[in-house]
Amino acid sequence: MAIKVALISLGCPKNQVDSEQMLSMLKDAGMKHVTHPDGADVAIVNTCGFIESAVNEGLSEIFALSELKKEGRLKKIIVTGCIPERYKGEFLKELPEVDFALGTGSCQKIVDAVTETLENHRAACFDDINLSPISAKRVLLSPTHSAYIKIAEGCDNHCAYCIIPKIRGRFRSRPEEEILKEAETLVQSGVKELIVVAQDITRYGVDLYREHRLANLLKKMCQIPNVEWIRLHYLYPDEIDDRLLDVIASDKKILHYFDIPIQHISDKILTLMNRRGNRAFIEALFEKIRTKMPDAVLRTSIIAGLPGETDVEFSELCDFMKKEKLPRAGIFSYSQEEGSAAAAMENQVDDETKSRRMEILGDIQYSVMEEYNERQIGRVLKILCEGFDPDSGSYYGRSYADSPEIDSKVYFHSDQPVSAGQFVSVRITGAVDSDLIGNTAFEEGEPA
Repeated sequence: MAIKVALISLGCPKNQVDSEQMLSMLKDAGMKHVTHPDGADVAIVNTCGFIESAVNEGLSEIFALSELKKEGRLKKIIVTGCIPERYKGEFLKELPEVDFALGTGSCQKIVDAVTETLENHRAACFDDINLSPISAKRVLLSPTHSAYIKIAEGCDNHCAYCIIPKIRGRFRSRPEEEILKEAETLVQSGVKELIVVAQDITRYGVDLYREHRLANLLKKMCQIPNVEWIRLHYLYPDEIDDRLLDVIASDKKILHYFDIPIQHISDKILTLMNRRGNRAFIEALFEKIRTKMPDAVLRTSIIAGLPGETDVEFSELCDFMKKEKLPRAGIFSYSQEEGSAAAAMENQVDDETKSRRMEILGDIQYSVMEEYNERQIGRVLKILCEGFDPDSGSYYGRSYADSPEIDSKVYFHSDQPVSAGQFVSVRITGAVDSDLIGNTAFEEGEPA
């Protein structure tokens, strides 16, 4: 009888790609993937360890699995990814519930880990994080019409608040031909939307080809038959050049959706963060993007409460958010992570102040999104349908302005059946909270 394995993937899209690769290895080894750990032989938790909240999420999952194990409803627990890598010296000692651990450089050994743990071998494996393979077959955990494609691993930016380089290694680009082959395979399997991810996609190629090659890669991806949307995630601001913007502007397959994490706008805080560039540069970049592509949707990430952030720098950030009116923004409270440069800084901001600043920024961003949604009313948008919501009695999907899991949705009614993965034209009639609502407009021309 085949070994039954449940795989729980936590964290970012890059982590999900790792999980999909492990799942493919397990299936090729003749093991059976089950969707719930209750009754499985082995449960695998692929963890994120970027910040404290992610670590706590992973630990909660492990403790829940340990209860199943105590009750005899699960045999073994394997933990992979960032948390074991971050705490490798003490991981198994501190978590007796775990039977096997694999660091970020060892996920390719998942089949051996399953086999060994079922033979009652309790161990951990931590290979060189700078040598782990990036390319491998995958079994998608995302809907069949949308898939992430990871073009690089690791990071060389060394931001003061971040420990990613310590748990993911140096920046390493995948060969262009491998990426294009994977993209073609995904599209041939029915994927309509390719979401390009890495810790910093704009750096793609500098290590492997000694030049920035993202623009070249995107031009070739656009030539793949039947790919309809190419979405870009994690563009480091100062690596965005005119050639890249021209390529994005020139091919309608590349969505005018710019995920550019700026983290802050105060020159003082950006310097403390060890970020390249300053406020003037960021404002000029945003202006350039909007001039070239007036329909551009800008998304960013903001960190409130870095050590040294006073009311002066926070007010500057608030004023910037009100002025720029970025339609999409993730707002995070600074997390003091052991091993990061910022953790040892003086003038740490207390939790109450960080929470208050988060709330203020959240209110600003909610108003910005309300204004953005009001401007969409009356427009006909191209929507990628993702399914039917029985509670609201409507279909739902995403426009070019919405990335899966992190952005809003569009709920719409249709007189004709619509399938998940189908593109439809939807006339926007209103908004509820942060989501848009509308009706299909099959008779309309080319949607926006």
